[in-house]
This record gives sequence, structure tokens and C-alpha cells, in this order.
Amino acid sequence: MTKKILPLLLLAALSAASHAATPPNTLVVAQGLDDIVSLDPAEANELSSIQTVPSLYQRLVQPDRDNPAKIMPILAASWEADAAAKTLTIKLKPDAKFASGNPLRPEDVIFSWSRAVKLNKSPAFILNVLGWDAGNIDGQLKKVDDHTLQLHWTADVSPAVALNILSTPIASIVDEKLVAANVKVGDFGNAWLKMHSAGSGAWKMRVYQPHQAIVLDANDTSPTGAPKLKNIIIKNVPDPASRRLLIQQGDADVARDLGADQISALQDKPGIKVLSIPSAEQNYLAFNTGNSANPLLNNPALWEAARWLVDYEGITKDLLKGQYFVHQSFLPIGFPGALENNPYKFDPAKAKAILAKAGIKDAHFTLDVENKPPFITLAQSMQASFAQGGVKIDLLPAAGSQVYARVRAKQHQAAIRLWIPDYFDAHSNASAFAWNDGKSSTVAGLNGWKIPELNQQTLAAVAEPDPAKRLGLYTKMQEELQQSSPYVFVDQGKTQIVIRDNVKGYQQGLNADMVWYDRVTK
Repeated sequence: MTKKILPLLLLAALSAASHAATPPNTLVVAQGLDDIVSLDPAEANELSSIQTVPSLYQRLVQPDRDNPAKIMPILAASWEADAAAKTLTIKLKPDAKFASGNPLRPEDVIFSWSRAVKLNKSPAFILNVLGWDAGNIDGQLKKVDDHTLQLHWTADVSPAVALNILSTPIASIVDEKLVAANVKVGDFGNAWLKMHSAGSGAWKMRVYQPHQAIVLDANDTSPTGAPKLKNIIIKNVPDPASRRLLIQQGDADVARDLGADQISALQDKPGIKVLSIPSAEQNYLAFNTGNSANPLLNNPALWEAARWLVDYEGITKDLLKGQYFVHQSFLPIGFPGALENNPYKFDPAKAKAILAKAGIKDAHFTLDVENKPPFITLAQSMQASFAQGGVKIDLLPAAGSQVYARVRAKQHQAAIRLWIPDYFDAHSNASAFAWNDGKSSTVAGLNGWKIPELNQQTLAAVAEPDPAKRLGLYTKMQEELQQSSPYVFVDQGKTQIVIRDNVKGYQQGLNADMVWYDRVTK
């Protein structure tokens, strides 16, 4: 589809919507898309891309829609695990095909995981948990026959954890034959896959124009069945007030990321439903301890004082109007073993005493933040509340993609960030916040936090076979990070999605990649 045709398609949708109905076979979704860096599943690691990739790609196994702790076969027909040998032998569904019509082969799986590891983009650390890296990945994957492959991992993790890791978006399977035709030297097709698709999901890419729209067509040959509708238009609408107007007037069928005020205004409007869905989404403040321009960021006294300078109740109840609730631990409520205590509250006098005892004067830092709710809301609240404790914050608001880029380049002093687990396992969050091997792009790594003792605890927890003992290890780690770390965990979200009341069958789960459009009807 050419760039000239896309505006015509959007115009047609908007024209139809002026009569209070979007096209009957098309779902129009209004949300912000400015955070997207790439739609290559080996690179996608932003909220909007993680929400989109599962419509285009499938994994061998994925979490059950209704019980995410349960792993379900998707492109796999079956598997056998050998814990002692650290191997999984996987049989593929013999009739599975990609949207291109190419059959699913073991070679596609091997290519997909190998390229993801070798590209080493932002989410590659998830596969690194298995001990895979660019130097050894080729020896860990082998074809057994035309419908069977065997994978080996070197890290000390159980088969259950390995399967959880392989249920993540970065483990999506791409069509090697299609991608190979679009490879540039050394890029494994990454430049092409940023804006095209080569998957077996319920949808296939018609066109993606950054900062404008994503247009998807139904993939009627998807191994999990054809979707109910023919098209999806995901429109970039950066302003939440504009998204509210679109859904209220019928110019959109679904609206995401509305602010608390917009949600409140829509609660009782005719023709509209507000869905409140449990979410593992968490917001936190992170200090870049490796930023030499501001040595204060590496001072545990600042971290401790910061915990008493966040107005948790004011943010969650007054500003975000119940869309979030206070949660001060790195495991979200809903995950086994999550801490539910919240020991910190807004106490500027206590924070001042902590800073004074440490001899800290003229405390200040810059704060990178996405210029959209809830992030900018948190930032503005913190700017005011930290000032009451004598700490000056200079806000650096920017588009999501810019904030992601600065954090990944470690150019920030502090940042307000969103975190959603990559898979339904405590190790997903522990390996992000408590693991830094100096090479991986974990949260700890991006914020320069060197923590060898926590590295050891993280490895012990993921290798522990006894479920009860394993939860105990994660409890200890949560307590340690809650008390002393360069993170201030602020809140946990309730995803609120606004839909027109004629939209049926929409599903969304606890994690960001658990967004399903395939059963939607209008």
C-alpha cells in the first residue's frame, strides 16, 4: 500500500464515522503510537509495539488467555522436556502456515530465535536468561526432522521457566523465506521488519506509517483461526482529549490511554462502555547511578529520601482518580509472591532529615518523562512534592520514542518509567530490576546499578526447583529493593479501555502483550 492510499483509507473511516458508525468490517482504535521504535518482534519493546506484535506474530507456546500462569501450545503441537539435559524437543503443528502461505518449518524457529539473539536489541536480555548469546546460539538449536526441533539452554533454569521465556513476544516466529528476501547486509531483515510483517498471527500488516497509523488486514489462514473482522486501523491520536472525542462521537470503536478526567467524563455516556481490566503495569522513578554529570544519583541517601517525597495517595486517588493504586514492590499484585505492604508515604520532613544527615545540600536532578498521561502527571506531582523536601527537579518532557532512546543510551539522570513483565514469572521482573551483568539492557543495567550480591540472589531464585522456597527468595529480594535501590516504585495500574457498546469479544490480560482483537465483532 502506498503512502498516498493510506490517507484515503483513513478518510473513508472518518467519513463513515461522521454518521456515528465506523465501517462494519473495520475496527478503528484510537491511541498514542509515538513510542514505537520498531515492529520487528526481535526489537519491539515499547508499550504500543508490544500490544501490536501479538496480532501479527505467534509463538510456539503462549499464556492461556484466561489463566496466564498456564502455558498453551500455539505453533507447537507438543513438547518433551529433559530437565537434566536442559533440552526441549518440540513438535510443530504440521499444517501451520504463515500469512505469506509459506509452511512453518523448524528452520523458521531456529532463524527467529537466532536472529533475535544476534541482533541483540533491547528485549534480547529475555532470551539471554537461557544462557543464549551471539557466540553460542547456533549450537543450541537443531532441526530433528521436518516437523521437529530441539533446543538446549546453558543457564541453570528449569524447563518451566524456559517455556515461560519462550512465550514472550521476542520469541515470536518469523517467516524466514519472506524475511530473507528483504535482508540488508548483516541486519537479518531488521530494517524491513520495522515496518512490515512476516508472521502467522490473526492479522498481517498492510501498512505502518510512523506517527500516523497502523493498518492491519485479516489473515484468514492463521493457525489459530481467521479473525471475525476484516481490518484494523490503529490511529495515532497523541492527545487524550481528542481520543475521548473520537470514541464519544463514534469516530473510533476503541480508545486507549485516556486520562482519568476523560474516563470520568465518559462513564455515563450513551453508546459507550468503560472496561476496567487488571494490569501488571507499574510506574516507577529510576535514578541513573552511572551518570557522572550528577554524582548525587548514586547516593543511597537520595534514594531513601525520594521514597518519602512521592505523594502516593495524591497521585493515585486525586490525580489518577483510581486508575492506579499504590504499590511499592517490583512484583505486581496478581503475581505469586508479590509483596503487598506499602511502607512509604509522603513525609517531606523525614526526607529533609535524611538528606541533612547525609550532608546533601542543593539536591537536584533532571527528570526524563513521556509527555502524556500518566507519566507527565506523575512528573509534575513529583516536581511539586520533591520541592517541599528541598529537592529540585527539572522536567524534560518528550515523545515516548525520545525518552526510550535517551534511557537506552543512558543519557538520563532520572526517568519515570513504565514496566510490564515480559512473561508470567517472577524472574521476569527480578531479572530486570535486580540483575546487571554489565552487558544486558536490563533496568538495572540501563541505570548503571552494580549489584553482584543481587545478581547471585537472582540466579538462585530462578534455579530453585521448590516453588515455596522460590517464592521466599523473591520475597527477600523485593524487601531489599523496596528499602534500598535506585528505584521508587509508585503504583500499579488498572487498564481502562473505552469501547463502543456494539463492540463485542474484545479481550485483554494482565500483561502488555495480552491484547486480542481476533474475536472482536461489531
